[in-house]
Amino acid sequence: MRLGTRGSPLALAQANAVAARLRDFGAEVEIVPIRTEGDRLLEAQLAAVGGKGLFVKEIEEALLGGVVDLAVHSLKDLPAALAPGLALASVPRREDPRD
Repeated sequence: MRLGTRGSPLALAQANAVAARLRDFGAEVEIVPIRTEGDRLLEAQLAAVGGKGLFVKEIEEALLGGVVDLAVHSLKDLPAALAPGLALASVPRREDPRD
């Protein structure tokens, strides 16, 4: 399965943790980094250029277009309403919040 995520160090660490868990169940997982509009506009203030959705639009499009089969993204950065046709399917166990 193809797992989409942003290419930031945190996103890749989260995706690798999920991929490792899926591999424990026998799945073959390929991590697919996706560059988002938010990544291209890192110097701009989020509220001025579109808010948190800037970091998920391309990931949603990759999911809906069949480029990736699932995606990993920080829950705190997801918009309140998901795109039609998408669902929040799983939330991994939280790591130590003091990290």
